[in-house]
Amino acid sequence: MERMRQMILRDSNNELLHLATMNRQTMPETELHLLVTAESLLMRAGLAALLEERGFLALAQTDGEALRREVDRLQPDILVVDMGWHGQTMRAQLSQMRADVPILALVANPQADETRRLLQTLAAFSHYGLLLRESEPGAIAAALHAIDKGLLVIDPSLSQLLQRPIPPPLPPADALTARENEVLQWLAQGLTNKAIALELEVTEHTVKFHVNAIMSKLDAQSRTEAVVIAAQLGLIVL
Repeated sequence: MERMRQMILRDSNNELLHLATMNRQTMPETELHLLVTAESLLMRAGLAALLEERGFLALAQTDGEALRREVDRLQPDILVVDMGWHGQTMRAQLSQMRADVPILALVANPQADETRRLLQTLAAFSHYGLLLRESEPGAIAAALHAIDKGLLVIDPSLSQLLQRPIPPPLPPADALTARENEVLQWLAQGLTNKAIALELEVTEHTVKFHVNAIMSKLDAQSRTEAVVIAAQLGLIVL
């Protein structure tokens, strides 16, 4: 018999409901349509195969680029995302999604600060789950059905993230100048410094100066992280 897995379930108001023990026998037979996302082709294929063995339908597999467009096109019931080992790039994509898209995120390193930042990003969504990548197939399947029912699902090993604030605090929304905000919008679209310089009719050196200022003011270590933080602040026009 498949070993059962406990998960922390919360309702849409983020109130703790109970510790639920769920296995395949307790899950409904309703087929859910999924969009499977992972940077690794091998991970995408393996995850899609695992889910289809459990009775789900994988509408498509994607590496995460243009994720919002794929979600709008396919209208999946749930977006399943493997965050990879670092997660910044995928988290930046998630930060641009509609808040009504149900998401199940799988993390490889539960102790990393990036996992705490991911939970902060997921908190903007009405329905989501956060599990470990090595979770048993039955646990992943049960989480998907719980999310479909409007519950929030957190692996017990990640429950400590719910008990304390997620640092660092976000900077004030008015930290950027008008020109820096303009550069930020192009960064969010994935343009290089050279391409932004052409759009704004300035030198590449000037763009680099603005990008460095944006990263410094948002306390970001990379362009991608700057976009993530800016999206959380509502600074990016989608």
